[in-house]
Amino acid sequence: MADDGRLRRTMLFVPGDDTRKIAKAVTLPTDSIILDLEDGVGISSKEAARKVVYDALTSGDYDFGRAERLVRLNGDTTGLQEDDLKATLEAKPDGFVLPKVETSAVIRYISHILLNYENQLGLAPGTFKLLALVETARGMVNLRDITNSDPRLVGLMFGADDMAASLGATRTPGDPEVEHERRELVLYCAAFDLQCIDTPWVNIQDFDGLLEDTERVMRLGYTGRLVIHPSHLEPINEIFTPPGDAIDYARRMIEAHNQHQTQGKGVFVFEGRMIDMPGIRQSERVLARAQAAGRL
Repeated sequence: MADDGRLRRTMLFVPGDDTRKIAKAVTLPTDSIILDLEDGVGISSKEAARKVVYDALTSGDYDFGRAERLVRLNGDTTGLQEDDLKATLEAKPDGFVLPKVETSAVIRYISHILLNYENQLGLAPGTFKLLALVETARGMVNLRDITNSDPRLVGLMFGADDMAASLGATRTPGDPEVEHERRELVLYCAAFDLQCIDTPWVNIQDFDGLLEDTERVMRLGYTGRLVIHPSHLEPINEIFTPPGDAIDYARRMIEAHNQHQTQGKGVFVFEGRMIDMPGIRQSERVLARAQAAGRL
């Protein structure tokens, strides 16, 4: 498992049966478009949604541009997941989002199906990526196995509403009820080099709350955020993109580090601060994020 380096600051959910919203989504500044077959689609519309998603990915009517093309399948206990996969796999999305993942078994099973298809088409193993939503208590206690399940897993996503329901908790402002779980997800993603994607901000008109909360989770170590409303895309993109002064500072630090390395020095003083390898790694991450966002 490893971060594949793809930029996923914003990942926009779009109902898989809504052609109007799909047409709008491809014009928006989102890093990933998640064509949703799960919560965004009513139970009576699942089959129709599969066809809409397949056509959207294959017809040429929609120009996704640089946006990653993902399909969110229904959960493994619904009896719908395998049919979702079979109906959309030949459309060759960039990957799939698995909801309510509670064990590593579902990731390995879906990965096995994907590997067989890659072999049939002569594609490199791991061409199709997987991202997993962790949104239940059982998923949290199995995080170690989930994060260590399969090489095509590139990120974990946090689902706060479902997590609170799973715990029997009631969400209040600031989400103290699920703060432990939110931080645990960052810990495991960091340990296994996975991207960590935060829950959507559901208070559509509360932009101050959106900015404050997104700044906070970015500082915690999250690398992006799920999005359910187009107006949230640009502010979230900006928060997860390093600002110019941070980029310049990181470049200067790396240059100073390289100079000191040639002199055989490890720890050194840089602009009044003592710098060692943790500081260097932070600067390297800043530059990597800046490069992925086109700021370098």
